[in-house]
Amino acid sequence: MSETPYPQHTALSLAASGVPVLPLRRGKVPFGNCPSCVDSACGGRPNMKAAGPCRCPGVCHAWAAATTEPAVIVSPQWAAAWRQAVCVGYHPGGAGLTVVDLDNSEAIAWARTVLPATRTVPTTRGEHWIYRGVMTSHNAVRPGVDIKSAMSYARFLGPGTGQMANLPEAVRALVMKEETTHPAEGVASSFERRATWDRSVATGCRHTDRYVRAGLERGLALITARTDSGAGSQAFGVARFLAAQHTRCPGPCGLEAIGAEIVAAAVAVGVPEPYARRAVANGFTTGKEHAA
Repeated sequence: MSETPYPQHTALSLAASGVPVLPLRRGKVPFGNCPSCVDSACGGRPNMKAAGPCRCPGVCHAWAAATTEPAVIVSPQWAAAWRQAVCVGYHPGGAGLTVVDLDNSEAIAWARTVLPATRTVPTTRGEHWIYRGVMTSHNAVRPGVDIKSAMSYARFLGPGTGQMANLPEAVRALVMKEETTHPAEGVASSFERRATWDRSVATGCRHTDRYVRAGLERGLALITARTDSGAGSQAFGVARFLAAQHTRCPGPCGLEAIGAEIVAAAVAVGVPEPYARRAVANGFTTGKEHAA
């Protein structure tokens, strides 16, 4: 018995709205390749990362099989798969979407703090937050959080509730690659000395020096503790949080100096300077938007 009643009917409805679909079997995973496509002996489909000539009429190559063509969805080759399907899958990237898959209550609490509200769909253990926009897909970008967009599939669990928002920089920043270099091996950087924040650059800040320094030092400690990986993402988070604290100040608050300290801390544990600067700039922008 199917988990989704009449999954083929659901698939046709989604396809009519421009969402590429595919059947998912028991375990909520794609069907295996046919003998001609096993181990990509066919060369792969034209829309895969390594584009190939495969025109197999079956449900092969997982997400790459997703289609909006009704004739394919109701074809004899797909009919057997639909009879065994437990639910409908779809290719978010092919529909111009990104799904932030939140797998538990802790991940949901994090998203509600950091990400803008958008279309939300309940899952068995958590929620799917769906944004308008496409990016690369990555698993485990943080505890309990996967990103499903290009070259990936997600389960269709209903239309969800809420107005869909544009894909925010905060989500993109979760998967920015960190080409880490161990400090002992030397880090390519233009930093010769560490910039510092003081009142001379924050004449319009409503916070006390002690408040600003304490928050900044806590943030820098979080970054420098990431000696193996994640320092760049942590720098983004610190910049986002600190920027949000200053949105009601008349300014200037010396955010440039604060940003320089965050960048320096990230570079000190192996994050390339250009990446660190982008992470901090994105964090400042997201922090201001979130607090507004």
